[in-house]
Amino acid sequence: MMDMDQDPRKRLCFADGRRKVDYVLVYHYRKRSSVRGSPSQHRLSIISNGSYPLGVEEKDQEGGKDEPAEVVVDVGPPDPADGEKIMIREEFEGNLKDAGLEIEHDKENKAHGHAFIRLHAPWQVLSREAEFLKIKVPTKKVRHSRDLFDCQRNLGNSWMSHRYFWPFCRYNIKSKDTFFDNATRSRIVSLYYFAHESSFQPEWYNVIRLLHDEWARYGAFYKYQPVDLIRKYFGEKIGLYFAWLGVYTQLLIPASVVGIIVFFYGWATVETNIPSQEMCDEDQNFTMCPLCDRACDYWHLSTACGTARASHLFDNPATVFFAIFMSLWAAMFLEHWKRRQISLNYSWDLTGMEEEEVHSHTYIEHPRPKYETILLQKRQRKKKNKKNKNETGHEKLTWRDRLPGYLINISSILFMFGMTCSAVFSVIIYRITISALMAMSPDPEVKSNVRVTVTATAVIINLVVILILDEIYGMVAAWLTELEIPKTETNFEERLILKAFLLKFMNAYAPIFYVAFFKGRFAGRPGDYVYVFNDYRMEECAPGGCLIELCIQLSIIMLGKQLIQNNIFEIGIPKLKKLCRTLKDKERAPKEIVEQPGRRQQWHLDYDLEPFDGLTPEYMEMIIQFGFVSLFVASFPLAPLFALLNNVIEIRLDAKKFVTELRRPDAIRAKDIGIWYNILSGLGKFSVIINAFVISFTSDFIPRLVYQYMYSETGTMHGFINHTLSYFNVSNFKPGTVPSISSLGKDITFCRYKDYREPPWSTEPYQFSKQYWSVLAARLGFVILFQNLVITMSMLVAWVIPDVPKNISEQLKKEKTLLVDVFLNEEKEKLQLIQSLFSRDLTQEQSVLSAPSASTEVI
Repeated sequence: MMDMDQDPRKRLCFADGRRKVDYVLVYHYRKRSSVRGSPSQHRLSIISNGSYPLGVEEKDQEGGKDEPAEVVVDVGPPDPADGEKIMIREEFEGNLKDAGLEIEHDKENKAHGHAFIRLHAPWQVLSREAEFLKIKVPTKKVRHSRDLFDCQRNLGNSWMSHRYFWPFCRYNIKSKDTFFDNATRSRIVSLYYFAHESSFQPEWYNVIRLLHDEWARYGAFYKYQPVDLIRKYFGEKIGLYFAWLGVYTQLLIPASVVGIIVFFYGWATVETNIPSQEMCDEDQNFTMCPLCDRACDYWHLSTACGTARASHLFDNPATVFFAIFMSLWAAMFLEHWKRRQISLNYSWDLTGMEEEEVHSHTYIEHPRPKYETILLQKRQRKKKNKKNKNETGHEKLTWRDRLPGYLINISSILFMFGMTCSAVFSVIIYRITISALMAMSPDPEVKSNVRVTVTATAVIINLVVILILDEIYGMVAAWLTELEIPKTETNFEERLILKAFLLKFMNAYAPIFYVAFFKGRFAGRPGDYVYVFNDYRMEECAPGGCLIELCIQLSIIMLGKQLIQNNIFEIGIPKLKKLCRTLKDKERAPKEIVEQPGRRQQWHLDYDLEPFDGLTPEYMEMIIQFGFVSLFVASFPLAPLFALLNNVIEIRLDAKKFVTELRRPDAIRAKDIGIWYNILSGLGKFSVIINAFVISFTSDFIPRLVYQYMYSETGTMHGFINHTLSYFNVSNFKPGTVPSISSLGKDITFCRYKDYREPPWSTEPYQFSKQYWSVLAARLGFVILFQNLVITMSMLVAWVIPDVPKNISEQLKKEKTLLVDVFLNEEKEKLQLIQSLFSRDLTQEQSVLSAPSASTEVI
């Protein structure tokens, strides 16, 4: 947490008050009686403030260092069981010193509690690592608005040189002969984080104040984010996340406006909608077939008037326009983000990062400890099994070494998919059984509210199951990725993201896919229904169609996930963890002895904060939300509006969390958002297909067009409801399925049901009619037309909008020209210098040759 109240001028320095504390090792000592034999007696963590004091680099550069006497923390006589951990810790500290770091220990003795050991990286170490990391410095000394300084100042006082050095230390400070595996590392190095800067440090005062006042405050929701300051304090990777989130939220504004217009269009035209009027007309008296066997009665279609009117709010001609608009919006969003990303790369000096990685890739992408451990074990096994022990040691893990992990991955993912489908199927069984039980109730109010009650409760159950499985799938994805033994952290992160996305995507959208494309399509017809467990009929869509149920399902799941998972969990769970940790610390041991009671250092404060778990959960929330906004937007035009409202809160919530509740994360260089862009692009293309099928097969848009232009005698929608209802002779009901009590009378001969089938008096009764095949052909044709049209328009949008902004391309060309001029001037100066030296040597040689001739003439 950023300390805004106490004066920390000396708080982040060594005892000499000049050398800056860059990282801190934290040992946790427990009482001997309570930890004997415990594998986690000594814990070590690393924190850093990531800055370098002014006026120190010059002295360090000259080699002058004021090294205080090393003070060893006295913890009493060591337990024999802890000898291995003590040796590993001492070896780790020795490797830190060998790497050039300076260490300062606590001066007091402790028998329990935390002991903090400070680390400082001298100028020589920073210069060396800056060379390896290929950190750019200005080619020319100029005063510019971007504050370009000379090489020494840019490296010595820059936050970059400190913040980027420490990931190297974490992975390279290891034993000379062995690597620390995960189990050993967890015993001595459990936490890595930077201490938050103090607001009283001159170089950070404005940054911290602006982050607090203009970013991490809910009242500043209408302001732009200070992306450059976020990047300066947290690094490029986190800066890019918040920049992307800002662009996404900004572009949700036009989508929300269009969605509101589409919704109000449906609301304004509901009174003039002919199909809704026909369904609500009691004079037409459509007698419908029972919704269940025996217990359900015949019913009039006019009783579903409310459902029909509500369905028109989302199922109207404007929905097709909105689906096309959102597909183009997705393409425009990706193109706009590419332009914004390139602008940030230019302003953050990341334009040439690819070339830097070519030269320093093997240095930056350090192998993961688990990979190195398994590779070392493989080498040791080979040495034992082979007679020739003088091998070069260039082995690497092959597909055979990873084959067990791959097999477990495939089988586990298939099992998780099956678990998700089982959860959906269980909710279907719940809907069917509860519908049948409520239909048997003697209470007429219960019978009249069957569909609403069952739909609402089933969606809530779906939401709870989704939230639970989301947490399970996140842990399973991390475990499966570890089994694959990725070599680098980048590979690990990409594989983890892909698995977590597949599992959570399937979990979040499986119930929605069922309602959109499967519900009611395999229920059968009167007299030939499909049964589950031989007793319960498969459920059918509401009289107004499945689109209104899809809208309810999508809205509740989307809003529930955003409200519960994205906001309540993010606020409540960290506070609950902090409370539990505080209570556990109070019960575990008495208060620690600190160096100056009543005045805690900055690293003491930051040690109590929550650890940073990476950006994957943050991105995952927004990617799933992007799917809700783009995939099924044809059924819920208000989805962009609710996403916009959520993101306005989400930005400030994440900002407050990063600034005040989380330990400061490592700065990681990144020029893009990585695999997330590919996922977004894939979702954008997939949304075109999904919306095409939703409009064609879930809504009544295509049947209405077919009826109006092929079967309507007047060319209007009059008679559409009668056209979509087929006849069934009640005498053809199977024994035991006829309604036991009929409130509509016993003179019912025919009942109606929604389908395109031949009437019972036809030569082929209850077979699909010609109208069915005409509608099916029109639906398939619309899918093909819609996909090709939208994809073509999306490609046109991507082609029209250039990836690189014009001003950036001009600046890059100008910089290249200036760079060439600088090099040419340098070469020209070198050539002139060589020519002057050559002419001087020639003059001297001629003078030497002319001297003997002159002496000869004298003789």
